Amino acid sequence: MPSRFPGFSPDARAFLRELAANNNRDWFLQNKTRYEQSVRAPLIELVHELGTELDRCSPGYVTDPRKAVYRIYRDVRFSKDKSPYKTHAAAVFAFRGPEKHAGAGYYFHFSADELLVGGGVYAPGSAELLKIRRRIAADPDELRAVVANRMFKKLFTGIEGERLKRIPKGFPRDHPAADLLVYKQFLAGAVLPASEIESPGVAAAITKHFQAIAPFIQYLNRAIVGDRQPRNHGSSQRLANRI
Repeated sequence: MPSRFPGFSPDARAFLRELAANNNRDWFLQNKTRYEQSVRAPLIELVHELGTELDRCSPGYVTDPRKAVYRIYRDVRFSKDKSPYKTHAAAVFAFRGPEKHAGAGYYFHFSADELLVGGGVYAPGSAELLKIRRRIAADPDELRAVVANRMFKKLFTGIEGERLKRIPKGFPRDHPAADLLVYKQFLAGAVLPASEIESPGVAAAITKHFQAIAPFIQYLNRAIVGDRQPRNHGSSQRLANRI
């Protein structure tokens, strides 16, 4: 179906570029209307459309736009960088089940310089991480097949994320999946030109990446919650292969 979202206005990137150079409360308050009109409002509209499309291949993910869109305000309590505002706009489609960020979800953000699309599990708890590692250890070929999928390989470079320097305790050092078991995060992302957000095709571009990464997201959540993950309305793998 043709996209209903027309793309962001050029002022969205202009606002974020100017915010990066004027990251303070006075400037933001003077330009808050620009943020609401050029960034937040169209972002909510885009997330609504993406949620509708995502539900076709991956039901069970939070798609309420107001919950999916991240706040622009930074949490500076534990950061040396006290800049009060994020210089990108982001949204996440989180899996309904584990605590937020403990399960795998779909994610995208854009700044003045890039559009990043991808997903995975960003901050798994120790219990969730152990479940993922145990599933990998039991059958490494299952995950290797997921990331070897033609469309996954075409759109993503592979698994990313923080890693341990050595294999975690409880697994033999010579395990055939040692290269996978060292991951503390399981992520995949692709960087697109920032100008893509101004195109009427931006929703289709993000959806294409979401469909390609869906088997990876679903693998991670099956490891965490097993069969409690909602069934997709069709095969995500088939969808990815058709793109």
